[in-house]
Amino acid sequence: MFQEIVKIVAVLMILGGVIMVYDARILTKKFFGFGDQNEASNGLKILGFIIAILGALIVYFNI
Repeated sequence: MFQEIVKIVAVLMILGGVIMVYDARILTKKFFGFGDQNEASNGLKILGFIIAILGALIVYFNI
């Protein structure tokens, strides 16, 4: 039971990370109001990539 919950949470992490990578520009415009949106969108892309990789590692190593 616990392993299934961990897998579901990890898949949701992967989904959230991929959404952050692809919609970084839209999310930056929506949540942040400062002028340099290129830096913020690059930061969101990097953060989304890291979250997606962590979720994938959890799914991969969950036995």
